[in-house]
Amino acid sequence: MADVIVIGSGPNGLAAALTLARAGADVTVLEANDEIGGGTRTVQPFGDGMLVDHCAAIHPMAHQSPAMAGLDAHGLAWAWPEIDAAHPLDEGPAGLLHRSLEETAAGLGADGRRWQRLFGSPSRAYDRLAPDILGPVVHVPRHPLLMGRFGAPTVLPAALLARYFRTEKARALFLGTTAHAMRPLTEVVSSAIGVGILTAGHHDGWAVAVGGTQSISTAMASALVEAGGKIETGVRVTSLTQLPRADAVLLNLSPTAALDLYGDQLPAGTRRSYRRYRYGPAAFKVDFAVEGGIPWRDPDVGRAGTVHLSGGAEEIIANEKTIAAGRLPVRPFVLLAQQYLADPSRSRGNVHPVYSYAHVPAGYDGDATEAVIAQVERFAPGFRERIVDQHVTSPAQFTAFNANYVSGDILTGSKTPGALLFGPRPGRNPYRTGVPGVYLCSAAAPPGPGAHGMVGYRAAQLAIRDLRLG
Repeated sequence: MADVIVIGSGPNGLAAALTLARAGADVTVLEANDEIGGGTRTVQPFGDGMLVDHCAAIHPMAHQSPAMAGLDAHGLAWAWPEIDAAHPLDEGPAGLLHRSLEETAAGLGADGRRWQRLFGSPSRAYDRLAPDILGPVVHVPRHPLLMGRFGAPTVLPAALLARYFRTEKARALFLGTTAHAMRPLTEVVSSAIGVGILTAGHHDGWAVAVGGTQSISTAMASALVEAGGKIETGVRVTSLTQLPRADAVLLNLSPTAALDLYGDQLPAGTRRSYRRYRYGPAAFKVDFAVEGGIPWRDPDVGRAGTVHLSGGAEEIIANEKTIAAGRLPVRPFVLLAQQYLADPSRSRGNVHPVYSYAHVPAGYDGDATEAVIAQVERFAPGFRERIVDQHVTSPAQFTAFNANYVSGDILTGSKTPGALLFGPRPGRNPYRTGVPGVYLCSAAAPPGPGAHGMVGYRAAQLAIRDLRLG
């Protein structure tokens, strides 16, 4: 039996451990904190009974991820809001994203057919596309024609692709989703993450985990233990001397942390790439306890699980450019989630948890709370009066809990064109470190951040082949 160590119990670390344990390896997960989960945790800052997701909140790519297979038997359940996402505008009705492609298109008026042309074919073929999308970009696709059809628009700058639409509603809905990548929307390949999320969403919806995102970690841990794996918490690995003998080590770590740990054991090319690895903007998170929910000016926004707050297309583009330049816009992009609409168990009576974070510069040490509240008030006058309590997680606090979130970067690295195409270092396989038996399985590698666990799953599959398991 092969002995395997996994460092880090975020979704990718747990997915890697579970995949290897199911293949017959003897797996031990080492977690620095006293609680597993990394970004897939749920906290209760407003007291018992009100559930708030710490980082990962909405999961359009996790519901049918191979890394999640069989977790329903361990208590993982999914729920969906009536509307997946909304993008309110200063004038006119909000852009609304439904799981149904046809319903979304019907609400976009003159852009309905264009939305269907862009997302219809890929979303209908998502079952066949997913293995290619949820892996390294540079590879031989299983379905070349389908992948070519999906991939062609993704190489464009999002700001350019948005011009395909004629209405402000459709442009804002598209750009609000692409802004999840926290990159300038004028860069090539900046459409990729948004197109991927929208394609997956039209197939599977933007689901939430019932009982909070922690339910994902809890189910994965339960399945891992059932498969014979072990988890040790409170073990911060700072030296290789701390590790027992192992046939393989999987690192759910940032590239710079992997460099710190393995140093000169890494080949020169890997050391150089990891040393040069770039981190992106930060998140400034404000969770609210809101009596009666948010009084949105457009009532349809009150039915959406996710809300993008950044006005129209030009404002979104300008905001992401300003953040990348290291400055905080007057009206920063805010991602807000109302998970309780799909999962009422998160609320306490008529007081509901509202999740939100603003895009801020890396290492931002100011207080963006008022800017976040002002963005919500802009589209929901009277919101401020309904706030019962609030809780802030600054970029520094994100980093203090999770070292992968360097300077508050919750995406574990800047999603530059090079990073999207190749991951943390050039080469055919982004999971190999160059040290035999040592693999990188953090969100720095493709397909990137999210609770889908696919980086860990892919890295584990590679280790299984190398170890000749199964």
